Amino acid sequence: MPDSKDTPLHPDLESVLVTQSQILGRIKELGQQIKEIHGEEEITIISIINGAIMFTADLMREIDNPVRLDCIRISSYQNETKSMGTPKLIHSLTLDIANRNVLLIDDILDTGKTLEMVSDIINKLEPAKLTVCVLLDKEGRREVKFDADLVGFKISDKFVVGYGLDFAERYRNLRDIGVLNSDLQNSPELA
Repeated sequence: MPDSKDTPLHPDLESVLVTQSQILGRIKELGQQIKEIHGEEEITIISIINGAIMFTADLMREIDNPVRLDCIRISSYQNETKSMGTPKLIHSLTLDIANRNVLLIDDILDTGKTLEMVSDIINKLEPAKLTVCVLLDKEGRREVKFDADLVGFKISDKFVVGYGLDFAERYRNLRDIGVLNSDLQNSPELA
């Protein structure tokens, strides 16, 4: 899948799963799909930060509908490579989303707990429509029944970083999405 012409392999990565050019190409397609779903209507985008910040910014550039943006912050990993269990709401929404078309964006659908929790929060605020879009989907890790409406890439159960995804708040700035070296996943220096 990776294109070797893109960027050299970062020394902390075992491999690149998705290159920047593949990401940007898929985001164009997702933008078109969002247009098909919402037509010309205004969309309120809710981004789960920090992880979805890059994906949200690039996806917004592919949506020519009128948009409003709000962010919600959830903690589910802290400095671990596995979800810590129950996600914790750190910062909630500020916009009124009642009777609005809402596009919820996240970087990765893993256990499903975070997106289930945030979807419940949004649905209680009675939007006209809720569409969920994720960049990555790790189907094999699901702990609750939850599916996204739009998925960038389905990936295997590997711990990935880059393009907004992190380990202990590091690696978000990498242009590609890659598998973090296993020896670094347990490194006390990164925690």
